[in-house]
Amino acid sequence: MGKFKALIFDCDGVIAETEGLGHRIAFNKVFEEEGLGVEWDVETYGEKLKIAGGKERMRTIFTDPSFTKDVGDVDEYIKKLHKRKTDIYMEMIEKGMLPGRDGVKRLVEDAHANGIKLAVASTSNERGVTLIAKHVLGDAFNHFQAILAGDVVKHKKPDPEIYLLAAERLGVDPSECWVVEDTDNGVQAAKAAGMKVVVTRSQYSKGEEFPEAEIVVDSLGEGPDAVTIKTLESI
Repeated sequence: MGKFKALIFDCDGVIAETEGLGHRIAFNKVFEEEGLGVEWDVETYGEKLKIAGGKERMRTIFTDPSFTKDVGDVDEYIKKLHKRKTDIYMEMIEKGMLPGRDGVKRLVEDAHANGIKLAVASTSNERGVTLIAKHVLGDAFNHFQAILAGDVVKHKKPDPEIYLLAAERLGVDPSECWVVEDTDNGVQAAKAAGMKVVVTRSQYSKGEEFPEAEIVVDSLGEGPDAVTIKTLESI
């Protein structure tokens, strides 16, 4: 690996515990509003998370043979649902319902102080990613050189496309990057891009081992055992 020059964060489950406490609730609210007769409980949503992308998860409703309601053009309907779901999610962030995870802001500030370039790389909705990052990081959000989200790439994780694009935007070689992730899809994407990975286990990845990651922790931490830039530089 070349000299460590860039640190790239996933968003959901990494910057904040957004999946079970945010996205799942917003999805269910939309399903209720539309009278779809669908509700994703905690376990079901955990299974849906194996599919990257909110619109892609929604699509599983309409490909299920047991779903018979006529919604017209499925692609357009999914876009409509996803837009409404995003609006609900934004309201939740603005109300302070999704606090940041321990150690994220500290690590961002540590990276900036050490001249490490910073980016967010997520295939979640761009508005949501930007708002949650600003809410959690405050002024530290301004340290980021790139925020990549939404449909900026054609292929979702575990495809490495978004991480390769992040390296390109930052002007560094993939081998010079560390990625902060919380899911296997994210780890696979980062490793396929040729990057090193620190996993901070989230609600939906507690107990998983992630053997391909260089570092696996339950939290980036705030105390003496916290993951720091020196930690990453030593590996």
